Amino acid sequence: MKRTNTFAVRPLSDTGEQLLRDLLDASAALWNEVNYQRLMRYNDEDGFEDEDVWNADTGSLEGKYKGVLGASTTQQVIRKNGEAWRGFFDTKKAYHDESNTSVTEHPEPPGFRGNKDDGRVLKGVIRNDAYTVEWGERSRLEILVGSELKDRYDHTGRLRLEIVGDPNWPNYQKQGRLDLWYDETDCTFRASQPVTITNARATPLAAEKAALDIGANNLVACTTTTGDQYLYEGRDLFNRFRETTREIARLQSKLQEGRYSSERIRRLYRKRTRRRDHAQEALCRDLIERLYEDGVDTVYIGGLTDVLDTHWSVETNAKTHNFWAFKQFTERLACTAEEYGISVEVRSEAWTSQECPQCGSTDRTKRHQDTLTCPCGFEGHADLTASETFLKRHTEKAVRSMARPVRFEWDDHNWSGTPHPHESPKEQRTDPSTVHRDGNVASGES
Repeated sequence: MKRTNTFAVRPLSDTGEQLLRDLLDASAALWNEVNYQRLMRYNDEDGFEDEDVWNADTGSLEGKYKGVLGASTTQQVIRKNGEAWRGFFDTKKAYHDESNTSVTEHPEPPGFRGNKDDGRVLKGVIRNDAYTVEWGERSRLEILVGSELKDRYDHTGRLRLEIVGDPNWPNYQKQGRLDLWYDETDCTFRASQPVTITNARATPLAAEKAALDIGANNLVACTTTTGDQYLYEGRDLFNRFRETTREIARLQSKLQEGRYSSERIRRLYRKRTRRRDHAQEALCRDLIERLYEDGVDTVYIGGLTDVLDTHWSVETNAKTHNFWAFKQFTERLACTAEEYGISVEVRSEAWTSQECPQCGSTDRTKRHQDTLTCPCGFEGHADLTASETFLKRHTEKAVRSMARPVRFEWDDHNWSGTPHPHESPKEQRTDPSTVHRDGNVASGES
């Protein structure tokens, strides 16, 4: 299995820190030069009419930078830029494919990592055989640097950095290419180490099933064949995301003509992304651990195509792609589930959010906020009902009667809530007036 260790690193001296900054700055400069050559060819500018982006003169750039970065690191920066361009072309192809609705915004070519005048984004990449990591009481990272940097700082051997914190995956078969960057939000150097591990952490305890309705107001509504239901709310997260987006737009409107960003704007973008990613990772971990305890071995999730076909709007698109990053979330969920031997399968969930579980109608039901109602007398929580309908549609296993659902709220660290007596501090029961169990329930506010 592929996993990633992400950790902070600290130089051992002021000289070591400046050497590291110069290394990352040179990596960013090389990226910019390679990217510029490819962008000019892509746009048919500077006399590069009809010339392929892959004809960029990377050989001369490799010779220019290998004295500072080392030959292996220089090659990796150029290769990673090539991967970014291939990803751009793949996304562009999907965007123009009318049968593919996974890409709804016009893709842009890979961007630049700052500039010399305003400051480059300190970010680099190290080949897997050009660094070593040692874990223990005094964990450390050692990376290769070019001869010119060694001479400039009178340095010998590899640059040694202290590792802060413990890895998630200290025991692995092999390591991949190391990403190394400076996090200006926290004023910290960070590293990301892809690793390959051999075995999953656990195996399913039974053969139960679960289905997820993924959204943005309620991030995940889950129903299992054991009768458990979980609801992870997202309104507060989305509101904070939107507030940050508005602040970014306000700052952008004040930029001088010809400028498109600033250090403050870039910091807000990073803060917004980190906040979302942290919530996503914690949700996946919390949910999968609960499903493992329930004996679930298969999780069904709906495809994005169904969501966009039935509910497309500007706000839905913004929530699905920008805020919750649907594809990223499902990949993270599958990655976490793999550790527990749980499989994740994408299935059609078309019309599950409109279908009445009592009479089967899809054209007479109405949704108001979190409540789904039907003239037949049904009233229930819309997302939990959708996940239950989704589950029953795709499993042959009997679904037990629903227990009282549990709601989770994000507190910036954990998915938690105000508990009722005898409940875990991380759990809060949903309003029973909007949840159907064994027939109709009394009306109430959602």
